Amino acid sequence: MFVLIAVLGASAAAWAGAQYASRALTDSSQQQHADALVAQVTAAAPTVEYPPSRDALDQLRAAVGPHALAVYQDAQSASGIFIAQDGLITSDLRDAVANATAPGGTFTQRVMVEDTPWVVIGAPVMLTAPDGTRSPSGVEVYRAQDLSPVDADIDALTRAAIGTSALVLPVAVLLALLASRTVLAPVRRLRTTARRLADGDLNARTHPRGVDELAQLTSTVNEMAESLQQSMVSMARIQDDARRFAADVSHELRTPLSTLTAAVEVLDDAFQHRSAPHPGTDASTSTDTDAAQESARMALVETRRLVRLVEDIMEIARFDAGTAAMRLEPTDLLALARDCVRSRGWTQDVTLTSPEGADLVVQADRRRLDVVLANLVGNARRHGAPPVRIAFSAAPDAVEVTVADSGPGIGEDVLPRIFTRFYKADAARTRSHGSGLGLAIAWENTALHGGSLTAANTPDGGAQFTMWLPRAGSTPEGEER
Repeated sequence: MFVLIAVLGASAAAWAGAQYASRALTDSSQQQHADALVAQVTAAAPTVEYPPSRDALDQLRAAVGPHALAVYQDAQSASGIFIAQDGLITSDLRDAVANATAPGGTFTQRVMVEDTPWVVIGAPVMLTAPDGTRSPSGVEVYRAQDLSPVDADIDALTRAAIGTSALVLPVAVLLALLASRTVLAPVRRLRTTARRLADGDLNARTHPRGVDELAQLTSTVNEMAESLQQSMVSMARIQDDARRFAADVSHELRTPLSTLTAAVEVLDDAFQHRSAPHPGTDASTSTDTDAAQESARMALVETRRLVRLVEDIMEIARFDAGTAAMRLEPTDLLALARDCVRSRGWTQDVTLTSPEGADLVVQADRRRLDVVLANLVGNARRHGAPPVRIAFSAAPDAVEVTVADSGPGIGEDVLPRIFTRFYKADAARTRSHGSGLGLAIAWENTALHGGSLTAANTPDGGAQFTMWLPRAGSTPEGEER
């Protein structure tokens, strides 16, 4: 754009200069010829008798020059081009000269004669009275002047302008490029800095040069990058502290909770052995024993729930830290689902369907996929309604598993947050006693395999979870989850 403007500007300047010089040269030439005609007429007029005879007209015409015409009423004396060419004097020029009243006035008209430019100049001959007043005599004098030399000078001027433009344009282009570089170079540096920041290089900076708007913009971008870097460092530190805290707390709680679980289990067993009445035991003692046994059972249930919560938090901490280990092996998803349902005693509530002869084997971590299926089926049994349906479909590059229930489905406001950690949709479903981490862990485990896990509602109203797993298992590093 800078180069185009420079070229157009230089060309326009050269063209305008040439046009102005041409007009000035033409006007100057015409004015010189007009002044010469007036001087010649003024010098010859006193020697001409009035009214003029034919000889007087010839005398006046000869005094004007080789291409001249002297006219008085119907008489005229012509020479040169006025004899060879008819119609040089138009009616407008004739009327203007005949009706002129101001002394020394001239009128011009450009004509073309056989592709040659001519200028015709007309002037009236004035009579001077004894009192000094001047009046038209009725005699008109016309002179034709060849403008070919003037056109030759104009052509030479145009060629000079073109040659000058040809010399100036490279300089103008160079200056335009230098000028554009001073503007675009800082913009390119800012673009490079912005790209580095977008790629994660928070140390990217651009050194400001000068005090113009671009330098101010550069300083502003540097300040923004500095603030962003400080915010990211602070956020990373907070995240690291939070992950470390969760991992440390979970680790510290795991040992005493294991001990507490064992102790409560022993206590529960003891109460179960003493539950049978003995002779001589009164009713109040039996009631106290039953109350203590119920308390022991409640403590055992809550302790086991707390142990599961701690284990889930530790698993989440491993996901966040990127230390979740994978043991990939060929895994038949149908067989895995059967074992998962059978081992948990869910066979009465769960049905499995798969295409006959379908290849449902993927490279996967059996333990982690068992956790995913257990979470999905357990969630369907707990929050939906039986029967729970597990369906399989196979593709050349992936296997898809759907887990659907027959319950009321998932609220539209809940679906976007269904895999959020510690999120419980109590208002939408039956009250949950889980940790709120089951579906989040299922999503993380699926992502570890390079797959995806989505939630939706079936046309019949139940909830449906769809797990997509590629044939070749993967452990993507640095994946955002």
